[in-house]
Amino acid sequence: MRVSLLSFVFLLAIACSKKQDRLLPELREVTASVYSSVTIQPDSMYSVYASVGGILDKHFVAEGDLVTKGDPLMQIINSTPELNTQNARLTLELAKENYSGSATLLESIQDEITAAQLKLKNDSINFFRQKNLWEQNIGSKVEYDNKLLNYKLSQNNLKLLRSRYNSTALELQTTVKRASNNYQTALINTKDFTVKSKIKGKVYALYNEPGESVSTMQPLALIGSETHFVLELLVDEVDIVKISENQKVIITLDAYMGDVFTGAISKIYLKKDERNQTFKVEALFDVPPKIVYPGLSGEANIIVSKKENVLTIPKSYLINSDKVKTENGLVTITKGLENLEYVEVISGITEDTYIYKPE
Repeated sequence: MRVSLLSFVFLLAIACSKKQDRLLPELREVTASVYSSVTIQPDSMYSVYASVGGILDKHFVAEGDLVTKGDPLMQIINSTPELNTQNARLTLELAKENYSGSATLLESIQDEITAAQLKLKNDSINFFRQKNLWEQNIGSKVEYDNKLLNYKLSQNNLKLLRSRYNSTALELQTTVKRASNNYQTALINTKDFTVKSKIKGKVYALYNEPGESVSTMQPLALIGSETHFVLELLVDEVDIVKISENQKVIITLDAYMGDVFTGAISKIYLKKDERNQTFKVEALFDVPPKIVYPGLSGEANIIVSKKENVLTIPKSYLINSDKVKTENGLVTITKGLENLEYVEVISGITEDTYIYKPE
């Protein structure tokens, strides 16, 4: 009698277990999303660089200060640009003197042209006089040929001098323009000893202390918007094709555990980061947290699609990704939308079909 009772309990437990392991598909809302890490950064953030290298003399602002466009941020000491400016000014003055001074190269060439014109005139008179005599059979052929040669040489010499004058004038003009441009550039560099802000915002970081050497290649400060922040999301390359602007984003931040924020995709960067095989995407808060600091991190889920009243089953009941166990054996289903927990069933079973969890 006792053995029979134990057997009955055992069989009842098995039957209950089988009932618990089977279920009917249910109609529910299915939301598919793409996971991403999140970092908060100020909008319009940019790194401040100097146009000249040198020694950082002093700061005009401190971290956390608000600045407007054109406000001075720091002063740099460097004597090299001043020396370059002086050298550029001397070069410009020399170029102008060579072009239009009292003893210019052009005047020297002009004097040669004047002398060549006089010589050509004299050689021309001598040649035509000798030509007339020769036509009257007076004089020798040698004298005629010498006068003709001198006349031709004078013509060619004058032509060469005029060409030399024009090319020299063009070269000197170009030299003056180039020297003027170099001088203007040098003047700009001397004005850039004071580094100024390009935007209205907040100073989030100052990277150097007074007395330190700085260069044009290293950032000196970090400035961004005081009130507007963007969410930087890193999306895996296999998911980036699912992302588009204005998609809803669900955000959780480590600094606000338990709070959920929402936003929307605002920008997608086209270049892939080869180091981690991700694309950068930006989003904006619908309603930002009361206190936001640059660099706050968290997680986000980008809603890529949503369906209501669709037939679903738990993903744990799938066999080989597209089959389920029914009372009639294995049945292949056609899947639709899916998330981490559920998958949409388009065909293969109905809401009246019991499915069994794989053993």
